[in-house]
Amino acid sequence: MTTNYETMYILRPDLGEEQVEQAVTKYQNLLREQGAEDIQIQNRGKRRLAYEIKKHRDGIYIQLNYAAPATAIAPYERAMRLSEEVIRYLTIKQELEEEKPPKVTAAVTIKGAAEES
Repeated sequence: MTTNYETMYILRPDLGEEQVEQAVTKYQNLLREQGAEDIQIQNRGKRRLAYEIKKHRDGIYIQLNYAAPATAIAPYERAMRLSEEVIRYLTIKQELEEEKPPKVTAAVTIKGAAEES
């Protein structure tokens, strides 16, 4: 059974364009090997960090949305943790809302004391 996940990771700002592409391809292939499908990659570009991470003030943000089995996440995050090019990462499980029927609200009529008199 596959679950939808979103992973955001930050690469070192001193990486060249070719190195960034290699890193993105590396993690995309790692996910595919673990059984992930529907991988969507968004390069958010270089941005200022809210606080310094490993002596870096900027970082290159990459976002991945994908469907994968739960067993794929641990090796994927382990590879990022051991990598020197990734300075921070976060994977979250996406809860997709199922279509629910609209709620029916009942109209309530209140008979007040004015009607009784």
